[in-house]
Amino acid sequence: MKHKLEIKNLHVAIDSKTILKGINLVVETGEIHALMGPNGNGKSTLLMAIMGHPKYEITKGDILLDGKSILDLPVDERSREGLFLALQNPQTIQGVSNLEFLKYIVNAHSQEKQKLPKIFADIKSAAKDLNFDVSMLKRSVNDGFSGGEKKKNEILQMKLLNPKFTLIDEIDSGLDVDALEIVSQNLNSETKAAIGMVIVSHYDRFFNKIQPTHAHVIIDGKIVISGGSDIIDKINKEGYSWAKS
Repeated sequence: MKHKLEIKNLHVAIDSKTILKGINLVVETGEIHALMGPNGNGKSTLLMAIMGHPKYEITKGDILLDGKSILDLPVDERSREGLFLALQNPQTIQGVSNLEFLKYIVNAHSQEKQKLPKIFADIKSAAKDLNFDVSMLKRSVNDGFSGGEKKKNEILQMKLLNPKFTLIDEIDSGLDVDALEIVSQNLNSETKAAIGMVIVSHYDRFFNKIQPTHAHVIIDGKIVISGGSDIIDKINKEGYSWAKS
C-alpha cells in the first residue's frame, strides 16, 4: 500500500524568526528525496517541523499524512502514525539501558504488548544487519557510544519501528568508510521495503550509495530547485551559486 506525506505552503518560525517561507513537498513510500542547501537555510528545520518539535512554530501551511493533517498531533502520536526522525546528534539518556529503551518504543508502537524474548530476537537480527555489537544494549542510551555507533543505533530504532516515512538529518556525518557502507546498505534495503525517505546531507558520496529518486535545494527557507539526482552532481561540481541566481 502506498503512503503519502505532503508539505503544503509550510511556514515555520523559531523564537519569532521565520525560517521556512512556503515549502511544498510530496513524498511517497518507495521514494528517496535528497534535501540539500547551504547551512542555516532550513533543511533541519523542515525535518523537525514535520516531526512536531515544539520549538518550531508552524505559522502557516499544513502537513498531511495520507491526506490527514497532523499539525495537532504531538511527537509521539506522529511517530505512531508512521514518522521517524534519525537525528544528526543523538542524545544520551543516562540511567536508561538501550535494551529497555528499544523495548519501550517497540511496545509503544504495538497494539499488543510484545514480550522481551520476541523483541530481543528482532533486535539481534537488526543489529546483525548493522554490525552493531549487542553488548551495547546494556549501556545507557548512547552513553559512551562513538559517533558511528550512535548513528547505527538510530537506524536500529528505525528498523524495529518500520515507519512509513523516515526523516534523516545528516546521519552520514562522522561515519568512517565501513560504517557509511553499512548504514547505506540498510537504508537502501528499508526503502525497497516501501519506506519513504527525506535525507539531509552535504555529501555526494553518501547520495552515490543511497541513489535518491528526487533532489531538492533549499535556500533562504524555500525550495528553489527540484529534480533528479543530476542536481546532486551539479552541486558537487559547482556549489550552490547557480541555484541562488
